[in-house]
Amino acid sequence: MSFKNYGLEKSLLKAATLLGFNKPTPVQERVIPEVLRKQDLIVQSQTGSGKTAAFAIPICQEVIWEENKPQALVLTPTRELAIQVKEDFFQIGRFKRIKAVGLYGKAPFEVQQKELSQKTHVVVGTPGRVLDHLERGTLEASHISYLVIDEADEMLRMGFIDQVESIIAALPLNRVTLLFSATMAPHIQQLCEKYLRTPKTIHITTDLSKPNNIEEIGIETHEQTKLAVLEAVTIVENPESCIIFCNRKERVEMVWKRLNDLNYGVGKIHGDMEQKQRFAVMEDFRKGRFRYLVATDVAARGIDIDHITHVINFDVPEQAENYVHRMGRTGRAGRSGKTFIFIQPEDKRNLAVIESYTMRKIPMRTAYREEEIASAKKAFEEKMKQPLQFKETKGEVLNQEIMKLHINAGKKTKMRPVDIVGTLCHLPGITAEDIGIINLQDISTYVEILNGKGEKVFKLLQTTPIKGRMRRVSKVD
Repeated sequence: MSFKNYGLEKSLLKAATLLGFNKPTPVQERVIPEVLRKQDLIVQSQTGSGKTAAFAIPICQEVIWEENKPQALVLTPTRELAIQVKEDFFQIGRFKRIKAVGLYGKAPFEVQQKELSQKTHVVVGTPGRVLDHLERGTLEASHISYLVIDEADEMLRMGFIDQVESIIAALPLNRVTLLFSATMAPHIQQLCEKYLRTPKTIHITTDLSKPNNIEEIGIETHEQTKLAVLEAVTIVENPESCIIFCNRKERVEMVWKRLNDLNYGVGKIHGDMEQKQRFAVMEDFRKGRFRYLVATDVAARGIDIDHITHVINFDVPEQAENYVHRMGRTGRAGRSGKTFIFIQPEDKRNLAVIESYTMRKIPMRTAYREEEIASAKKAFEEKMKQPLQFKETKGEVLNQEIMKLHINAGKKTKMRPVDIVGTLCHLPGITAEDIGIINLQDISTYVEILNGKGEKVFKLLQTTPIKGRMRRVSKVD
């Protein structure tokens, strides 16, 4: 199969190629044609299977660009996942100029309200903030024709069921509803029976249910020796990139401090950090600016990074599902990975629950011996001295032929998107196909120039008036 088999627009095929989507994954192969046929779906698929693109690609195909009101709504359980899904829509729909807006807590409501007041095609958000916008009338739902409930098991586990149902009640009845979940508990089945119309069920078995590319290792330890065991594992394994999961923010701070004191390149992320700070940490980790990330499970659902080689469960997760989601951070895009889990005597019961849930025993080993650590230390220290190789993010290839420009005029100076488009289309050699997403703000306008014509447009706008006046135009890094 190829993405060309689905009759997709050239703009989407171009983005898919540049994003490295060479051929559909199993979940994409089965979901994309059904969504294009406007079929309600229940999809059981583990994390790391490519499910976001499975619904984002056909939705971008079906979106009517000329329509100003939102046409698709995606609900996610966490802010991190909302940010990731919004970014995926942005990248996949880049050349079609799909405008995606993220709605989640701990971010200014007014900023989101201004974004929604402009042309918006796709809204991605957490239930609480989405419902808030619906109740205040800042989110127009009358044209929503696609609803995606992503990671429904986690959504319902976190207690969002009432909010999800309130949101559904505000949407048009004539819509396509897609529900994605790693598990199918009875309450999820009830939700499907209540709100989906003759849905088709798709079950995708991935390597995460019986992994052959991820090695699992358990190490018996005690609280007093855990940090020493962690240090030993990092030295012997010498990971290229590693996430260390803890159950509480206090544990994250403790582990982060220990590794920082040992001069590891290490970042941290937990729920008490400001959203802007968490986003910056994730972006630095994604780009390979440090090798180790210590995190609570808040990060497990929103990390889509191919180069993570190791996952370490410093604490045994309290929910069996979280072990699977943590493990899913490694072994992505066909690569191999390793998952470690530290087991204290009091963790044996939780371990048994995890093994029952995954239907496999986790192989146990004793802590590393002193001679193993000593023999590995030189290579570890050499790697620690080397700068990390820059990791190209998904959108970097797309950015190579796209330039973002800033124009010092916006809504308060009566600037409209049509004014920008009209000016650009009158420039020699520039057509509407060369104009990307336009983001109009109060006193500024941002516009993307496509097809490698950014430099040309930038130079021409230095001497070309926009809406009858010369404007200061600058490049955006």
